[in-house]
Order: sequence, then structure tokens, then C-alpha cells
Amino acid sequence: MEKRTFMGLIEAGEPLIKQAIDAMREYHDAQAAGLPDAEIERLHLLAESLFQAVSDYQLRVMAKARAEVFRLSTRPYDRHCPAFGQKRSPVRAGF
Repeated sequence: MEKRTFMGLIEAGEPLIKQAIDAMREYHDAQAAGLPDAEIERLHLLAESLFQAVSDYQLRVMAKARAEVFRLSTRPYDRHCPAFGQKRSPVRAGF
């Protein structure tokens, strides 16, 4: 990855994770306090959507990291794979 490290990208998502955890805590506190069902449902949906956003962010970070590794490992005429790009001899049918 170019300017950002993998861990840097993961750490960039930490404020969102904290927000999701706080929302879940508020949801559980509302349940314990016996708040109206509409408020409990609102807090539940908020917490759920924040955790979904965390998951989506982490998946994008992983996909970007894997794409970068794949891009670097499949360059033509790479020194790690000297046969890449060369014509293969035809396979013979009878051994």
C-alpha cells in the first residue's frame, strides 16, 4: 500500500468502532431503563447500522490490501516467476 500502512487504515476506523460500541451501550442502557419501545428500536437500529458500517469499512480495507499484494505479485517478467510470460510447450497426450 502506498502512503498508508495496513495498520494505519485499520486504526483510522477506530473512531467508528468506538461510536458503534457507544451506540450499543446506549441501546442496552435504554432497555435496562425501560424506555419506550420506539426509542429502544431507534437505538437498536442506530447501533446495528454503525456496526454494519464498521464491517463494510474493514472489508474495504482488506480488499484494498489484498489487491495491492496481488498487483505486486503478478507483474509480468517478475523475478520471482521467471517463466511468466513465456510460451509453454504443448502437452503430449500419451505418457
